[in-house]
Amino acid sequence: MSDKSAVTVIGLGPMGRALAGAFVDAGVRTTVWNRTPGRDRELVERGAVRARSVEEAVTASGLTVVCVVDYDAADAILRRDAVAAALKDRTVVNLTADTPGRARATASWAADHGIRYLDGAIMTPTVTIGTPDAVFIHSGPHDLYREHLPVLEALGGTHTHLGEDIGRAAAYDIALLDIFWTAMTGYAHALAVAKAEGITARELAPFAKGISAILSPGFEELAARVDEGDFSGEGNPITSAASSMAHIIHTSEGHGIDAGVMRAAEGLARRVIGLGHGTDGFLRVTELLGRR
Repeated sequence: MSDKSAVTVIGLGPMGRALAGAFVDAGVRTTVWNRTPGRDRELVERGAVRARSVEEAVTASGLTVVCVVDYDAADAILRRDAVAAALKDRTVVNLTADTPGRARATASWAADHGIRYLDGAIMTPTVTIGTPDAVFIHSGPHDLYREHLPVLEALGGTHTHLGEDIGRAAAYDIALLDIFWTAMTGYAHALAVAKAEGITARELAPFAKGISAILSPGFEELAARVDEGDFSGEGNPITSAASSMAHIIHTSEGHGIDAGVMRAAEGLARRVIGLGHGTDGFLRVTELLGRR
């Protein structure tokens, strides 16, 4: 195989193992390394090459994919003089989740050391890796992305280049995870309230799916309105939303259930109303949150 069909994977947690496994299954020469010994055993049995050190790992391939817990962990591995020297003129694709600022700082460090650098994020769980359901987003130099895309496509699914700004993939990741974890917090709270009222999680689930079905198609329409500065609340003004939130808080706290998250949401709604926007929709909160 040519060097262009080789890859090194640094980090063998659940996601890193899934990435390396997908490369191996696609016939890409795959070198692996992890700080904790032993996690590469199954991958090596499947055909991956075990590196004895980070330096050995990164010199084995022109492309190194990093997937560790955060940028502190990535920095501890990569920002050593010997490793940086070994990476010179090679490419790092960092699929580690962290902040846009950390991505930009790492790109600056990489440029100072002659390392070609792309940032990215994985938007789907480990079970999707290597399948058509996987979703990857990338940012950084477009020519570098195009050069390594044939190998990255071994990971399956869709790959989208979001722009030259190296922090853009992380920014998308943060925004999308904001939606996910806020929604999951709401669902967990709803299940607690339902249980207190004698409703099982299974009984509530079909109706919860109905709420999800309402939200999904509304995202694009609401996004277009926000971009245009249209916060019209015709049919569902924020005063109605605040009233619903108050009912949730009252019921929750009546059962001794913490309603802090909903109190925060209601507080935002009340502030919008207090600023004279009571006839607007709930997404007027976006403008409030964006104020400095």
